[in-house]
Amino acid sequence: MLTTFWLRLGKWLGKLLLLLVALGLFGWALASGWYAWQHRGPVSAREQIPDGEAAMTRDTIQTAIRIVDQHRENTRYLRDAHAKAHGCVKAEVEVLADLDPALRQGVFATPGKTWQAVMRLSNGNAYPQFDSIRDARGMAIKLQDVPGTQLMPGQQGRTEQDFVMFNHPNFFVSDVAEYRQNIGAQADGKKVLAFFPSWDPRSWQVRHLFIALATLAPAPTSPTQTTYFSVSPYKFGTANAKYRVAPDPDSCPAYSLPKQNEALPNFLRNALNQQLSTDRVPACFVLQIQRQDANRFMPIEDTSIEWKESDAPFETVARVKVPAQDFDTPGQNLACDNLSFSPWHGIEEHRPIGGINRLRKAVYDAVSDYRHARNAEQQ
Repeated sequence: MLTTFWLRLGKWLGKLLLLLVALGLFGWALASGWYAWQHRGPVSAREQIPDGEAAMTRDTIQTAIRIVDQHRENTRYLRDAHAKAHGCVKAEVEVLADLDPALRQGVFATPGKTWQAVMRLSNGNAYPQFDSIRDARGMAIKLQDVPGTQLMPGQQGRTEQDFVMFNHPNFFVSDVAEYRQNIGAQADGKKVLAFFPSWDPRSWQVRHLFIALATLAPAPTSPTQTTYFSVSPYKFGTANAKYRVAPDPDSCPAYSLPKQNEALPNFLRNALNQQLSTDRVPACFVLQIQRQDANRFMPIEDTSIEWKESDAPFETVARVKVPAQDFDTPGQNLACDNLSFSPWHGIEEHRPIGGINRLRKAVYDAVSDYRHARNAEQQ
């Protein structure tokens, strides 16, 4: 009798398990079909500015300044993001000598041209923390002595072209409205509300939460050994494009970084110092662009969407070399802290486009002005 009971119970549980698996597969198929239907081309090749974006931008500026106040370090006001630098180093950006004529745009117009540049490597957090903590990692490159009219009317003396990147191909928010809500919740210390702003499941950003978790990756062995992405799109002449900078070890002497003590708070700076200053070995990268195909799902206004390489491959336009150098001195570190990088420091041929870039235009300048003014008061 007891044996029969257990056999029937096992049979019933087996059927229940099969039913649950079937329902799960059916739900997965429905979700995949819905996602594919929602995320299909063609898309617009032009910017589409939603109503109310200016007001949302003003709110975001106030939140960003509040974050700067929260994370000030003794007498220094830090950036609202990427506050901790591993170093600012000199770099050379050489346009390919045999560059395809279709790719000869803006600062890449002259094959073989070498630009002198400054590169800042950083952690993503708004507060300096141990490098071993999961975080985004950033790279910003500033080309110097770039001729032409700058995008910002008040910045005509800069003669610069900035490329601002971090180490994930897509962003954890789609647009300005979501960014305002997300950063506001984080500034208030309510991180759960950043992705789950209400009890209404329709407001939940589960996919974006997973993007954020993937962005907060374990630290690389060295800042020179990871790939950095623009995330948001830019003009590339008349085309729209994203770009990335990837390691190119074959263009530099072979090098094996000695194992670093990752328990130290600044081991990524130590790794950079080891390679460039102690061992005197340069680091090499390629700078690549990915042009939009508007017939594919490659939207301008949604930075949470990764443009698939199967839809549009990355194309190398320049090689980046960071020569051996001494960079870790108090004077150079202070100069590094005072440098401002912005996607809007540049020329028309590389104009930032899309909502997140429009937001950056206002927020980066407001935060930079606020931070530099407060730091000047401390001197």
